[in-house]
Amino acid sequence: MRRLMAAAAALLLLPSMVAAGKPAPAPDNPISASFADTFADPVIVRGDDGLYYAYGTTDPLREGERTPHRIPMARSADLAKWTYVGDAFTGLPSYAAPGAALWAPDVRKIGDRWVMYVTVTETSPGASAIGVATAPRPTGPWTFTAEPAVPPRAAPGGGWWWTFDPAQLTTPDGRKYLYYGSYFGGIWVSELTADGLRITGTPTRVAIDNKFEGAYVVRRNGWYYLFASSANCCAGPTTGYSVSVGRSRSPLGPFTDRDGLRLDVSRAGGTPVIAPNGNRWVGTGHNGLITDRRGQDWFVYHAIDRADPYLDEPFGINERPMLLDRLDWIGGWPTVNRGAWASDGPSGTAVTPRPGRLLTAYSDEFGTLGAGWDFVRPDPAVTTAGGSLRWPVQGADLTGTGNNAGVLLRDPPPGSWIAETKLTLPLGEDTVRNYQQGGIIAYASDDLFARLSAVAIWNTRQVEFGKEMPYAGQLSYGGTIAGTPGLETTWLRLAHRVDPADGEHEYRAGVSRDGRHWTWGGVWTLPADSAPRIGLIAHGGAEPPVTASFDYLRFYRW
Repeated sequence: MRRLMAAAAALLLLPSMVAAGKPAPAPDNPISASFADTFADPVIVRGDDGLYYAYGTTDPLREGERTPHRIPMARSADLAKWTYVGDAFTGLPSYAAPGAALWAPDVRKIGDRWVMYVTVTETSPGASAIGVATAPRPTGPWTFTAEPAVPPRAAPGGGWWWTFDPAQLTTPDGRKYLYYGSYFGGIWVSELTADGLRITGTPTRVAIDNKFEGAYVVRRNGWYYLFASSANCCAGPTTGYSVSVGRSRSPLGPFTDRDGLRLDVSRAGGTPVIAPNGNRWVGTGHNGLITDRRGQDWFVYHAIDRADPYLDEPFGINERPMLLDRLDWIGGWPTVNRGAWASDGPSGTAVTPRPGRLLTAYSDEFGTLGAGWDFVRPDPAVTTAGGSLRWPVQGADLTGTGNNAGVLLRDPPPGSWIAETKLTLPLGEDTVRNYQQGGIIAYASDDLFARLSAVAIWNTRQVEFGKEMPYAGQLSYGGTIAGTPGLETTWLRLAHRVDPADGEHEYRAGVSRDGRHWTWGGVWTLPADSAPRIGLIAHGGAEPPVTASFDYLRFYRW
């Protein structure tokens, strides 16, 4: 998958070379390496001087430094070579609580001044806001306004909605909007006053809670594209952060994905833009966009090197350097490196997994439970009848140290293959059913597996591709969102290959709502010296009762 998924960008031209008529290689990732080990939630703008300016979230820049920089800034002439130029702030706005942090900046030119929107993590216990500051130049000096652009927002059921991750948009008619929000509360958009300094009017929710954060919106060919990040940003070597997109004719939505699925409903859609692809980069998310002088769009984001996931080992701040890759538009939809996603040196192009001949010796249609199956922690409630394996969802799990869930396993074929199952799991809509799920698993042990499942996560219904592994004497678990489940029935695939370079087992997740049209999500790897088996799971919570039904487990040659 490393060769199939990682991008080859060596023939691209960067702006400084275009002017001289010379081809130049794409920047080497991470592009922040010259000045920072971590530079999370990045955004890039081009200044009036023609130079590029990058801004990142508050963190120490280097391992061992331990002193956070409040919105560090960097400058580049060509998007490839960057120099640190200072921090935007030495203090906090007047309404911030002591000890608050500043996260996820967004910087725009409005009129004759530069405006920065930034998450203020705490104004009072549990309450966050979007601060706003102005400056005459991209590097400052930056001055906070007396009031936040978006004040803290009380949640209807108590507490405070997460008012994070601002992103500003100006439409062709000059109206200005601000997108903001996160998992608790969802993503919202409000119109801004003409000076861009505060929201006005009634906000509109454009993406559901418990799935999306980190909005970024651009207009292209009459469409507004909402990019949003999903899953966990910061789980070290198992961080599954990824970006998907929906589009609308209006900046207020509704935003729908390539399959027509809305982003603001329980079974929210989202067309994949980038996800972990099997190379060293995981946690590929929280993006911005920058267009160079020749009109090429570039996708700026952070990621985590799974071999070096923390700023100060073995644990601590997640080390999230800044990456930059080409953004391609195919059939009206954006994807990083034509679907190859995060680049890590020269390699091949992405190949979509396609099933070949059915491997009947390894497959089971569940007339009865055929030979070759083994149970880890047998569950007597499992039955087979009428071409279906029925499994009441257990009040149990595999993540962490509990390990009390059953796993039904069999040996996979050798080589490259695709495993597929048809799952019916009636989880209903909107209600909280944490974390009932059913699906397919690549299992080496209770503490080393990759699990693809249709799952209820609070009020949402998602398809999560999660991984657990030991790291530095502890267990690390994280997931990436692979797609959208069907109303009751979802088809799931795991495509497997062995990486010829290092022998790792690589698994890519596929999801379908009709068994014909497939969305391919991210990749998890398991070690070369492991011997994963493939099987089924149904666990996460026994109340209210629900039964997972599997029509088959089939293997195809890939």
